[in-house]
Amino acid sequence: MSAQDETPGAGAEGNASYGHKAFKRSKSHFADRVTADGRDGWPVEAGRYRLVVSRACPWASRALVSRRLLGLEDALSLGVTDPIQDDRSWRFTLDPDDRDPVLGIRYLSEAYDARESRYPGGVSVPALVDVPSGELVTNDYQQLTLDFATQWTALHREGAPDLYPEPLRDEIDVVMDGIYRDVNNGVYRAGFAPDQKAYEAAYHDVFHRLEVTSERLATRRYLVGDTITEADIRFFTTLVRFDAVYHGHFKCNRRKLTEDPVLWAYARDLFQTPGFGDTVDFDHIKRHYYQVHSGINPTRVVPLGPDLGGWLTPHRREELGGRPFGDGTPPGPVPAGEEVPVTGRP
Repeated sequence: MSAQDETPGAGAEGNASYGHKAFKRSKSHFADRVTADGRDGWPVEAGRYRLVVSRACPWASRALVSRRLLGLEDALSLGVTDPIQDDRSWRFTLDPDDRDPVLGIRYLSEAYDARESRYPGGVSVPALVDVPSGELVTNDYQQLTLDFATQWTALHREGAPDLYPEPLRDEIDVVMDGIYRDVNNGVYRAGFAPDQKAYEAAYHDVFHRLEVTSERLATRRYLVGDTITEADIRFFTTLVRFDAVYHGHFKCNRRKLTEDPVLWAYARDLFQTPGFGDTVDFDHIKRHYYQVHSGINPTRVVPLGPDLGGWLTPHRREELGGRPFGDGTPPGPVPAGEEVPVTGRP
């Protein structure tokens, strides 16, 4: 999610552009990988890197969920930005002295500048920063969580689930591709459509994919296999924002999530699973979208609804079977200092 005032970058996770042309998300500029063998010069190492996120951002939220499920909290520290940006983008105004306590910087852009002087692109989250040098390592939101699952295994907690099981990767990739194109990115294509034709095309893509995926989930608890995988994480981070922002703010209003019995139950099931709902801050989500996207919402008024109480109601998805963590176990309590404030929870 990068931000440049009211552009889609302000509410999109990768660098994005729009205007008189259809919304287009750019590839991540910094695509280095942190791997077990350090092939890009960045080896997996406990304590070396800091994950910077916005809790408002669905793409950064993937990394938050993955980090929790895999138990990487002790190995990978967390920096959380203010959901509201200024002209220098993501800022650490939630921390004392308006500085990240580990990196010592006021703006995430400083880590970008340390990596590439006068970098001209957008400043996006999630971002992985090398603590010793203060340099950005990667903002490749598509690859980052896959590497958490497959390259950071030496630092996983005991009982961590396999979020990208090798026998299912081809199927997971196909499912994720459709969800990314039509749902994760589709809501942005609708919200930032430059004209009626582009909006309607995106709108139809969003609801076609939601209907197809609802049918898929009617008889299975999770998207691929019988356990939680990367595909579920990527779908969840859009669903959890749907009624709060995408339905109204992005005009994806054929129906609400709560009006699809299957998807609503599926989303509640995941929300109530440790590692999912305990990373979600609805206050950050709503304030970011409604206050930063002044081109869509010029009054910057933040709606009071929707009622969040339903997220905690019974879902009965366990009747479909499935083993959320496979042969593993749930993650432990949220680490001290990382809890979502009461204002952001149901």
